[in-house]
Amino acid sequence: MVRYLVVANQTLAADALLDEIRRRAEEKRCSFHVVVPATHPHEQLLYTEGGARAVASRRLEEVLAWLSGHGVDVDGEVGDARPLDAIRDALRWRSYQGIIVSTLPPGLSRWIKQDLPNRVRRAFGIPVHHVIGVRWTAPLHSGADG
Repeated sequence: MVRYLVVANQTLAADALLDEIRRRAEEKRCSFHVVVPATHPHEQLLYTEGGARAVASRRLEEVLAWLSGHGVDVDGEVGDARPLDAIRDALRWRSYQGIIVSTLPPGLSRWIKQDLPNRVRRAFGIPVHHVIGVRWTAPLHSGADG
């Protein structure tokens, strides 16, 4: 079974990322481990680490439920606020055949400004697929309530 590490925060529910995960799940038997770095929301001047973790946890729970409901083998965790460290921590416990990094578009994304996708490639030597999505705006719907 192919196992992928997915790293996202503000774009966790972006169509581009969800489509990428579903496409890979339909192509071959695979599973996904989602890591949501507990980064602080850049639109908020004041925040707490606990608040950032709570936001990341809510996003993670909702996406895990949605993906599981669509037949995807998935689990996840809230990770370190520094995405590279969150990835490093996840790699301590399991091996992955690929990493999917989801960011906001250039100009908006701190992760792109930090060159995160390329830094991940160089640091871990695992194939990295970079997905560009839109900011988290609303809860996912199962389809049952429209």
